[in-house]
Amino acid sequence: MIKNILIDLDGTLTDPKVGITTSARYGLNKIGHPIADDVNIDWIIGPPLQASLAKILNVATDDILAEQALMGYRERFAVTGLYENHVFPEVSETLKTLQAQGYRLFLATAKPEIYAKQILEHFDLLQYFVYAYGSELNGERTNKADLIAYIIEKEQLNPAECLMVGDREHDIFGARRNGIETIAVEYGYGADEELTAAKPKARIESFAELLDHLN
Repeated sequence: MIKNILIDLDGTLTDPKVGITTSARYGLNKIGHPIADDVNIDWIIGPPLQASLAKILNVATDDILAEQALMGYRERFAVTGLYENHVFPEVSETLKTLQAQGYRLFLATAKPEIYAKQILEHFDLLQYFVYAYGSELNGERTNKADLIAYIIEKEQLNPAECLMVGDREHDIFGARRNGIETIAVEYGYGADEELTAAKPKARIESFAELLDHLN
């Protein structure tokens, strides 16, 4: 019996592509590593950002250059990038229905919690969540498995009564490490091969389809 639903943010509830990629290019440019406009960096949406920036820079995740690029990213994202974002179709209505049906909803995002809450508030979605969980600005809990473990402990949840909904393999693997089943959304940023290899319990083409898997 599912009672608690953990939900990812980027690529699942909202499409943050413009804000994230533009802010990442800003941060990289600021440290003297500009990225050509025709280079696709959409793959950075979802996973821990500093690790993705380090991959672009070809340095270790904890390298000072990756940290500086992240600081530059946040400089723009915190002011402008947050709002270069839009909610996917049927998300608001579906969250409202889930809440009305008695499910307890928790946001579970690798994005810093301070930004995640601002985004949910901006789109009037925060009201549907018991709590919006994210990472710390110092990088703590950017790993999805660590974040989900933290939520389980903090809320005293039974993994057997939980479900994780997300668009990337990190959501699926992170939930599985904590004994939680997953549903993957296909409209986000996880490629078909990525989701096929990760083997979620189910895959849905629209957020509203989530309701069909709970009844």
